[in-house]
Amino acid sequence: MSLPPCPKCQSEYVYQDQLNLICPECAYEWNPNEVEDDGEFSVADANGTLLSEGDKVTLAKDLKVKGSSMVLKIGTKALIKRIKEGKDHQLDCKVDGAGDMFVTAKFVKKA
Repeated sequence: MSLPPCPKCQSEYVYQDQLNLICPECAYEWNPNEVEDDGEFSVADANGTLLSEGDKVTLAKDLKVKGSSMVLKIGTKALIKRIKEGKDHQLDCKVDGAGDMFVTAKFVKKA
């Protein structure tokens, strides 16, 4: 029986311990039956719909813009340019009438 190489260091000296495979060179353990997500993370909108780059969204509530007296009204449309990992401001968007800014995912809905 041939075991796959280590996904971290590509070592061929992998051995099995119960359900997991273990690499003796880098000490990485993984379950070959689980789906690897390849470091990708997912971001969900206010309704729980997964968002991706290029999606069009609308604001789910009025948002004050930090450092400005401007308020983005509910229903304002935006285009997601990039998604980044983090607790605050996961979405780099182009917001209609306001330009480029970061928005927290829980305050938008997929259009």
